[in-house]
Amino acid sequence: MATKPPSSVYQLKIVLTGIVPPIWRRIQVPSSIKLCCVHSVFQVVMGWTDSHLHQFKQGDKNWGVPEWDEFDEFDLIDESKTHLANVLKAEGNSMIYQYDFGDNWLHEVLLENIIPVKDVLKAPICVGGERRCPPEDVGGILGYRKFLETIFDPTHEDYEELVRWAGGHFHDEFDAEAVNQTLCQMRWPVRHRR
Repeated sequence: MATKPPSSVYQLKIVLTGIVPPIWRRIQVPSSIKLCCVHSVFQVVMGWTDSHLHQFKQGDKNWGVPEWDEFDEFDLIDESKTHLANVLKAEGNSMIYQYDFGDNWLHEVLLENIIPVKDVLKAPICVGGERRCPPEDVGGILGYRKFLETIFDPTHEDYEELVRWAGGHFHDEFDAEAVNQTLCQMRWPVRHRR
């Protein structure tokens, strides 16, 4: 059984792999946060809708929701029982966050900085980022490239249809303030110290 590590604040950089220019976020979270809550944070800061399965990967270990792995394909460690600090232990450590096994979105997660405890961190915060994440079910990296070629070309024969599918015009911008408002409104299991 994993022990609860002493609390500090982790600064993480999350980069969606395979996309240029990069789509990335920089966040601060308590080191004692469990991976199930890290998943919730990643969904909000990246802009995903939590419509698909996910897992965390590091070396030969995988963390996720064991009940979803009905055929024991992934040998998942329960993410709800694993603290982030038991996976990322030192600055420079990294892991992969995989979301939507069909589109196969891989996120490189780097522990950039460990910030000593000073005061209460009421909620995870996003301190930076660039670009909007792809729409759900766009077809992975290749589908996203085709989506961008079409959605920004009003003369393309599929433009109108794609705008309807995307729910309106696509703005490739990231709004950290909106993300932080959402994070502050979420209920977190524990108040962590910063």
